[in-house]
Amino acid sequence: MALTRYHNIEGGSATSTELIAPGDISGTIKSIVVSNVSATVSAGIKLKLEDTPDSGTPRVFSILNSSIPGGAALIIDDPGILSFDNSKNGFGLYINIGSGDSVNVFINI
Repeated sequence: MALTRYHNIEGGSATSTELIAPGDISGTIKSIVVSNVSATVSAGIKLKLEDTPDSGTPRVFSILNSSIPGGAALIIDDPGILSFDNSKNGFGLYINIGSGDSVNVFINI
């Protein structure tokens, strides 16, 4: 599956939205920008790495849990957070957002 660099995500359920599927990249992500669509209401976000094992419970590693004020954006550009090679380890990058929230996500590789 090819990497999708731009995402428009609507909240409303507890399910995760896949940003980068396991095996999609073999290099380092340079930055991720999460932009709150609302001009007035804060948006809650959680970024996590998760694997998809054939059986058993997935392993989940939370890498960010934050609130983005209305009209603002969050830029994640720390190599320590973003340096993972998912072509070998089976992990994908996922986001959860608050119910009723809307965000745009831009991934720069």
